[in-house]
Amino acid sequence: MNKLGFIITSLIVALAIASSMLFVVDQRQFGVVFQLGQIKQVVTEPGLNFKLPPPFQNVSYIDKRLLTLESTDTEPTLTAEKQRVVIDWYVRWRISDPQAYIRNVGVNERAGALQLNRVVRNSFQQEVNKRTVNELLSSRREELMADVKREVLAAVRSADKPWGMDVVDVRITRVDYAESITASVYQRMEAERKRVANELRSTGFAEGEKIRADADRQREVIVSEAYRDAQLIKGAGDAKAAATFGEAFGRDPAFAQFYRSLDAYKASFANKSDVFVVDPSSDFFKGMRSSNVAPAR
Repeated sequence: MNKLGFIITSLIVALAIASSMLFVVDQRQFGVVFQLGQIKQVVTEPGLNFKLPPPFQNVSYIDKRLLTLESTDTEPTLTAEKQRVVIDWYVRWRISDPQAYIRNVGVNERAGALQLNRVVRNSFQQEVNKRTVNELLSSRREELMADVKREVLAAVRSADKPWGMDVVDVRITRVDYAESITASVYQRMEAERKRVANELRSTGFAEGEKIRADADRQREVIVSEAYRDAQLIKGAGDAKAAATFGEAFGRDPAFAQFYRSLDAYKASFANKSDVFVVDPSSDFFKGMRSSNVAPAR
């Protein structure tokens, strides 16, 4: 029984030692084998590999993929005309030489990102100081990114202390004024828009008053002309009516007098409630008393 236990224990120990001597490198990583703190081997191809068991040899992994570093600094930078601007950027980089990277930068990707962020930020500050805001926004934007990339590559590929990394691309994502300047710019823009709006309102009000005054003048002219024409037509009609009545009544004056008396009676007795106190012998009732009305001719 003791012999069987010894065999099982030995197998377990052997398997543990064997498993500690095997490691797998993923296709997205570099496998770096350390021996007593020194780099013994760098495995660049994916697959199963062998090493000595700890503590003689240990293995660590470093990402070999294309990495992205984005700016996190919000400190403004001065342009050539002393304007304070904030620039957002990103960098695409990868580890190309794991041995140089571990010796001069660090054992993980974070160490490289921290040092690369410092170099890129300083390069942007130097290049932005040489350019105006207009150049940053349009004409020399591509030139700025190319110059920053060249300076960063020169720093990471230093002959004395290479970083073991490669910078693929440097891009600007945003250029904006500092918050203090932005607030004043917005205030000036708002004041300018209000001034223009007030000018437009004043111009519109003046034009409206002009149109209303012209419309009132035209209305008065039209009403006056219409009243004049109406009076002319009315006068001509009255004259023609008077001439017609005169001609008709001139043929028989007695009938004309009788007709006028009937009109007077009609107008006087229009309402049943009207009361008149009149002398029956007055000339008002002459038409009713007369029996000598000549027949019409």
